[in-house]
Amino acid sequence: MLLRLTYLHRTQPLTPAVEILNPLELKILKAKSPKLPKVLTVSWAVETVARLGGYLEHRSKTPIGIQVLWRGWLKLHDLCEGWQLANET
Repeated sequence: MLLRLTYLHRTQPLTPAVEILNPLELKILKAKSPKLPKVLTVSWAVETVARLGGYLEHRSKTPIGIQVLWRGWLKLHDLCEGWQLANET
């Protein structure tokens, strides 16, 4: 999934994020995003996941690396799991 997301970010960044992420992942990314664009795209999703992984936005000329995306992806799934556990009770 992460490689597909990275590939789409490079080739089709304007693809809607709804086609890639499930509704819970989108909900959490929206909550963690400081500002929401009008259309949630793959590009926005990758940048938001990268921020979760420690990507520094002030280095905008550096590409988002796979390690930062991996750390962000793990954190996103930890947040999803926490959300699901909190809603079970």
